[in-house]
Formats: sequence, structure tokens, C-alpha cells
Amino acid sequence: MLRTVASHAARSLVVISLLACSGIGTAQARGFPREPVSTTLAVAELPREGRLTYRLIHQGGPFAYEKDGTVFGNRERLLPMQRRGYYREYTVAAPGARNRGAKRIVCGGQRPKTPDTCYYTSDHYSSFKRIVE
Repeated sequence: MLRTVASHAARSLVVISLLACSGIGTAQARGFPREPVSTTLAVAELPREGRLTYRLIHQGGPFAYEKDGTVFGNRERLLPMQRRGYYREYTVAAPGARNRGAKRIVCGGQRPKTPDTCYYTSDHYSSFKRIVE
């Protein structure tokens, strides 16, 4: 038993050492990219459904999905750190999909209809692009 525990501990140290030497941080070790949002996307470059969602956000709805407008926790830590409740998520419709799909717009600010900033993800929070006017 003691030998097994020692073996697991040794393997863990090897993995941690390899990660440290390779420059991979904890977030990347979990599968998250190293860099937070670094690119921008013009509103006109959003897919048609994304432009519609962006417009609806600024009008205050109505939204097609129950989760639209709910708090986005930023657990991936790819967006700038803010207090809980700052970010809200909205679905970008995926025509033909049986579920909400992977595309979202996440906006931050005190007033949902006039957000400080918005971000687009086409891969369900794995990466974001800041939306610019």
C-alpha cells in the first residue's frame, strides 16, 4: 500500500515538473488556452443570427431561450475578471440544431441593455472575440 502511494506521488511530481518546465500554466493544463481574449470581431462580421442576437440584447429582448440573459460565471477565466453577476450570456441561434448549439454572446456591464462590452464565442466558451462596433 505504501509503495502504491509513493508511486502515485512520484508520478504526480513528474507531471507537475513537466508542466512547469514546458511553461504550461494551470489553466492550459486543464485545456484552456494561455491567452485571454486577444482578438476583436466587428458586429458586421458576426453570423446573421449573431447580429440578430446582438440587436436583441440592446433592445432588451425578447429572447428565444430561457437561459438568455442569465449570469455567466466566467469559470473558464478567459474574459477579464469581474465580480459575479457582471457577465450575462445569450444564445446565438443555430438553425437546424436540436439544442442551443455552441454559439453565444456574453456581455458585461451594470445595465444589460447597454453593456460595457460584449464577446462572441463559436465554440461554447473555449475562445472569445471582443465585439466592436
